[in-house]
Amino acid sequence: MKFSKMLTAVLIAVVFVACNFTEEIYFNNDGSGKMSMRFDGGEMLQMLPSTDSTALEKAIDSTIVFKDVLRDKKDSIATLTPEKQAKLKKLEPFKLHMQVDAERGIMNFDLFRDFKKVAEINDAFNTFQNASSVGPIAGGKSMPGNVSEESTRVDYTFKNNRFKRETIVLDQALFENSIDSLASAEMFLSSSTYTFKYHFPKRVKWTNINEATFSMDGKTLVHEVSFLDMMKNPESMVIEVELEK
Repeated sequence: MKFSKMLTAVLIAVVFVACNFTEEIYFNNDGSGKMSMRFDGGEMLQMLPSTDSTALEKAIDSTIVFKDVLRDKKDSIATLTPEKQAKLKKLEPFKLHMQVDAERGIMNFDLFRDFKKVAEINDAFNTFQNASSVGPIAGGKSMPGNVSEESTRVDYTFKNNRFKRETIVLDQALFENSIDSLASAEMFLSSSTYTFKYHFPKRVKWTNINEATFSMDGKTLVHEVSFLDMMKNPESMVIEVELEK
């Protein structure tokens, strides 16, 4: 079973193959909570030929605890540049649940963690992409050095009953290069979606997202967008929410 090759291929393919993402956050009254970044790759699994080198011999349902992985591979990590070490360090609070079953057409990845303040989960999308670095680790090899460059960052704030999510472009040239790289995959990405699902401790009083839907109790906001549109114009995806007092 080429598990490490499969995992690396899947996570790198996140921005190149049809996929469905869900960004879900649960908030407690004190501002703490839990975040989950889920990737449904069932469609991608169906696209892989039966002879593909990433194919699995049996189903997988397991969880990687990055704190343990980074501790076990600390000697390999120490050989990387400080910048790459810092990016891998961001994985430490996360766990990754993987469920892959080719016969049932299931390929789900869930990167999740608890937080005391929502700012602790800033940049979670890039962290999900950098999780591809665990591929060789899972196969028992040394820590790789190909941590991805980051052209954007997502920031969250939640205080005084107000929540905000916004994306900041860190490197315009790098960002434009990443957009150019999507051109050949637009046919696949045109059907891909990104869903925001936020659970608040109080009812939502107002949001700038007119297309958002809400749960019966008014505390959960759901908003689905085109993955391709969001990747091309991430700064336009600003979500603001005001809760009732």
